[in-house]
Amino acid sequence: MIQYVKRKDLDVLKYDACIEKSLQSNIYGYSWYLDIVCDNWDVLVLEDYCAVMPVPWKKKLFIKYVSPPFWLIQLGVYSVEVVDENEFLIELFDDFKFVETRTNIHNAFSMFKAYEKESYLQVLSLEDDYEVLFSNYRKDRRKDVSKAKKLDLIEKWNDDSKVLIELFKNNVGKRTPYIQEVDYNKLQKLITVCLEKRVGEILSIYDKENNLVASGFFLKHKKTITILVSSTDFKNRKNGANTFLIDRAIYKFEKNFNVFNFGGSSLQTIAKYFLSFGALTLKYPQIKYNKLPWFIKLLRKMS
Repeated sequence: MIQYVKRKDLDVLKYDACIEKSLQSNIYGYSWYLDIVCDNWDVLVLEDYCAVMPVPWKKKLFIKYVSPPFWLIQLGVYSVEVVDENEFLIELFDDFKFVETRTNIHNAFSMFKAYEKESYLQVLSLEDDYEVLFSNYRKDRRKDVSKAKKLDLIEKWNDDSKVLIELFKNNVGKRTPYIQEVDYNKLQKLITVCLEKRVGEILSIYDKENNLVASGFFLKHKKTITILVSSTDFKNRKNGANTFLIDRAIYKFEKNFNVFNFGGSSLQTIAKYFLSFGALTLKYPQIKYNKLPWFIKLLRKMS
């Protein structure tokens, strides 16, 4: 039996234990992570926390709706054993008339294909030594790394998070104006907490004049490394800095991790860039369900 449990009533120890032990385990499902990035969130709970589905929600025009927050790549159903994941969507659609949510690569909702949109992420196996991984880069990626070294670009681990966020805001952020200051504040808090918990690392790349040319934040969960945010200086992109950033991260993490997750993109140009490191594409369902009355849909468009 699935129950809708409000965040304030959640048994956090049992919930986090389910996320940790689940077949779909990832860092985004933990209560501390969701507390930072979500405006509100509750949970669909199967029996005694043998499976859970966290539900990030917002409210607009007096309507509660499910919406994925920034800085969260995948969510969905987490279970310690195989369950019928369709049951969670049945309950979710009963509780909300508008749902837009990302699930994860292990979820499958056979009954709800009409509400699914395929999303993509690119991952690289780190099972081989760095030399083998590097040889599998596309030729232009290898040239970028060589160029970066010739220009004496410098890698700096454990850089200041404010430096990274400012670089992102002034470059990527200008192309995504719907990211608000409150979202950057959440990102700052998230990075701080991840660093304290030792589940994240910052890498920055500087040129020989000590100008920041690229920076990224990497999440660590079990044997997987994931790029959460990264940016280059768009005015200074002919030095191979972004490729060098990713290459140095692969070089470092290859020794202790099995999978390098590029964070994913459905944009073909970005996806092709990630694939040029020898990565593969994985698919996961993104759910969109809209049963709002017609006049509410009209008001949402006008607001």
